[in-house]
Amino acid sequence: MNVTRADRHRLEAIVLDRSAPQKHVWRADIILATAEGCGTAEIMRRSGKSKPVVWRWQARFMAEGVEGLTRDKTRRPGKQPLSTDTVQRVVDLALGPPPGEETHWTGRMLAKAAGVSLRSVQRILEAHQLAPHRIRTFKLSTDPKFAEKLKDVVGLYVDPPAHAVVLSVDEKSQIQALDRTQPGLPMKPGRAGTMTHDYKRHGTTTLFAALNILDGTVIGRNMQHHRHQEFIRFLNTIEEQVPVGKVIHAIVDNYATHKHPKVRQWLARHPRWTFHFTPTSASWLNAVEGFFAKLTRQRLKRGVFRSVIDLYRSPSTASSRRQTSIPNPSSGPPTQNASSPLLTGGSKR
Repeated sequence: MNVTRADRHRLEAIVLDRSAPQKHVWRADIILATAEGCGTAEIMRRSGKSKPVVWRWQARFMAEGVEGLTRDKTRRPGKQPLSTDTVQRVVDLALGPPPGEETHWTGRMLAKAAGVSLRSVQRILEAHQLAPHRIRTFKLSTDPKFAEKLKDVVGLYVDPPAHAVVLSVDEKSQIQALDRTQPGLPMKPGRAGTMTHDYKRHGTTTLFAALNILDGTVIGRNMQHHRHQEFIRFLNTIEEQVPVGKVIHAIVDNYATHKHPKVRQWLARHPRWTFHFTPTSASWLNAVEGFFAKLTRQRLKRGVFRSVIDLYRSPSTASSRRQTSIPNPSSGPPTQNASSPLLTGGSKR
């Protein structure tokens, strides 16, 4: 075997390179040991490889040089790749309706229909960005004044009027005071916290909330019902909290309570109030919905409440650094917690 000086330098560089693949390193060691005159047994001892492996890479070096040591020869696949017709058949099946009464294709159904493995179906669907098991829902608003109302509400968010207060007003009804039948276990390494599936129901309440768009504070009040009488009482609460001289722009949805004749009469008696209605089927425009979602996720979903009064007194935490309390209707009108505002992500942005 003829190992030139240039080949020796390249082989030594491969051995000394700490980032080189290990298979290249031991191949280079075999050739360097061969160049030193070591026998096959000694090379096997140094490299830890078998005799056929040593002979194979010696022959590869004599045929292709150093480049042959750093490149593996291509091998025939263990299984023949799927034909183009088979792949296209899986794609056509996935894009069409499934047989029988099924509503959508599953991976195993496609594999059985096309006569291939489940993993092959998964690879084909991934390559063609198809997901027959998923569906995306949507809702179209039928409000003829959708664009007009959208601009009105978003305009209040983006550019609120001067000397005015913009409030996002809504109610979260049927908040349940749920108590678990057994105490749960805390989280520990390797095990999630536990909570019983069944529960005891101790009553419900309705939370009326008004989110101040400018500073993120919330005026809230709990009531037993969510009729127009309770809504007017909540409007009176807001009227007491907002400083005199401030114009109030309230963003509300199209719930019938908000359009009740007595509510309209109340608005007529309070000229500084203006209602801005979100489009039909577009209550997501109301920023207070984000507050309700955060309240549900971070306080109500895993909370344990042994009575409705316990639910009233529980702090509704929507941020680890900012808290406010859901006021008890029997404790008088609520106060706005200006020192610790309750912010939602949308209103903060």
